[in-house]
Amino acid sequence: MGHGTSKNEALELEESSNSSGSMPSKVEKLRQRFHLRHRHGSGSNSKSNLSKQLLREDIVGIALLRVIRAEMKFKDKWLSCVSLGEQTFRTAISDQTDNPVWNSEKKLLLEKKGARVARISVFETNRLSKNNLIGYCEIDLAEFFTQESDSEMKVDLKDPSATTVVGSIYLSCSIEDPIETEKSLVRRILSIVDYNEDGTLSFAEFSDLIDAFGNQLAANKKEEIFKEADVDGNGVVSMDELAMLLVVQQEKDPLINCCPVCGEILKVSDRLNTVIHLTLCFDEGTGNQVMTGGFLTDKQAANGWMFKVSEWAHFSSYEVGLRSGSGASHILVFERRTKRLVEEIIDAKIILSMRAIYQSKLGLGLMDKGAKELLQSISEKQGRKMDTVESAKDIPNFVDMFKDQINLSEVKYPLEHFKTFNAFFIRELKPGARPIACMERDDVAICAADSRLMAFKTSADCLRFWIKGRKFSVQGLLGTEVCSSSFVDGTLVIFRLAPQDYHRFHFPVSGTIEKFVEIPGCLYTVNPIAVNSKYCNVFTENKRVVALISTADFGKVAFVAIGATMVGSITFSRKEGDYVKKGDEFGYFSFGGSTVICVFEKDTIKIDDDLLENSARSLETLVSLGMRLGISTKIPADSELPDIQ
Repeated sequence: MGHGTSKNEALELEESSNSSGSMPSKVEKLRQRFHLRHRHGSGSNSKSNLSKQLLREDIVGIALLRVIRAEMKFKDKWLSCVSLGEQTFRTAISDQTDNPVWNSEKKLLLEKKGARVARISVFETNRLSKNNLIGYCEIDLAEFFTQESDSEMKVDLKDPSATTVVGSIYLSCSIEDPIETEKSLVRRILSIVDYNEDGTLSFAEFSDLIDAFGNQLAANKKEEIFKEADVDGNGVVSMDELAMLLVVQQEKDPLINCCPVCGEILKVSDRLNTVIHLTLCFDEGTGNQVMTGGFLTDKQAANGWMFKVSEWAHFSSYEVGLRSGSGASHILVFERRTKRLVEEIIDAKIILSMRAIYQSKLGLGLMDKGAKELLQSISEKQGRKMDTVESAKDIPNFVDMFKDQINLSEVKYPLEHFKTFNAFFIRELKPGARPIACMERDDVAICAADSRLMAFKTSADCLRFWIKGRKFSVQGLLGTEVCSSSFVDGTLVIFRLAPQDYHRFHFPVSGTIEKFVEIPGCLYTVNPIAVNSKYCNVFTENKRVVALISTADFGKVAFVAIGATMVGSITFSRKEGDYVKKGDEFGYFSFGGSTVICVFEKDTIKIDDDLLENSARSLETLVSLGMRLGISTKIPADSELPDIQ
């Protein structure tokens, strides 16, 4: 699978890098790795030794994942999608209806701090505009480092809303050492102009290769570059010398300015070097079908032809970031657990109506002509309806609509237990379904709800990356009775709950509840389409309740529960004066989407980096109750803490 190093060799690497008193650069590391290969030939040691070597690099390796076939419990036409991080690939539609066969493969980059859990989803394809998700599985690609072969394996496909098995899928996966990846690419580049097939390049052949790269500056310095590449001084450039040249030149004076396959401008990057980028783009596979890429989510990849027409006509589009225009048609969030993009499920008619109302002056003008009162009336009426016995018949349809995002195995009671829709909406979870991070440490804050999270160090960041309402301010959010100067420049964390979420909210910190302050207001939707609108001020105009919590580790924390369209009521289970522990239940929202905002005083919390980085991209992070949110600034910088999740 590649070339490993012995323990002594690894020590040599560390000693040579430490002798200079500084950490080696990527090029120095690569030179050391090539030096070991020259000295020891192509022998290979155990995968465990290779793993230890590769884990010192940003890039762990390349996973060649092959989706072979499936066994389903009923007949149909099928396609499968593979999602890893912010990219998704799909197979062709299988002609076999009993046991679909795809034999499709894709090379996937594994980075040390990147996504490693791949989700494979299987869709039935008997619909024009929307294919139906039937089953899925998740596999940790990094685990293949410990396996001795890339033989075919059978994995159960789970029902999206339950733990039942709906079929099986057969996969294989092998991990390629980055050294082998580099060698493979160089062989292919070398073969283009190695006319006499001797495995080396003469100056004439090398000259043709430089011309093929299309870099005019490099073309004017062919002799100089050739001499630099010919390390042995034997008048030809070997495969290893060409590989070294490509990597070294790419970091100081790139020979290849843009990828000839995808057209992407190639820049120096600590995360993904050019050699691996080109390898992925140049991939010719092993004779199997290469999966189609260019998708962000499996839902996008599985859409039928009618949706593709709507994208072409600009009625809808897939984008990461602020939602406006056609980009508001699909709400994409980053799932923290698996580090992949997922699409929020919402009815297309609701999307169009929200765009019409909240992203135009005309729509918001209606709000000033009685529409606000109409929303209030509709919400109250809908709330009463969801408390009736007749509403219980809507529960199965609701679960089916969100079957990929509601896990019934976590719910405390079976569906037949719930006598009204609202009883199901405010459902409890089984004990232990949401582990609390660092439960014994009050200086570690947690996520307050199952939600889509945005976090900002200051309100200025919040306005720059997310909230576009012209009148938003911390003072306006908290009101004069609670707001202080420490809050004005403080840290904001927004937890947005969608209808399918567990709708009970919990304490993110331990402390004492000082007071509750009710602030009357409207019931705008809290969907990003409204929050991202410059015509609307959702958080400072909506009905809300502000709770002030006094803590030992974070100072005072303002906890704001915000009502929204279709939210019948906000119910609290604690009262003023109560001492609470983080993770304790605080209350719940009745039917509808809703939001919690926590405001921390200035310089009292350090939010986890991944949450801030996503928020700076205007990308919500899908989190679960109990995940780590951040740490108190009182914690020493060298303190050891467990992993974020």
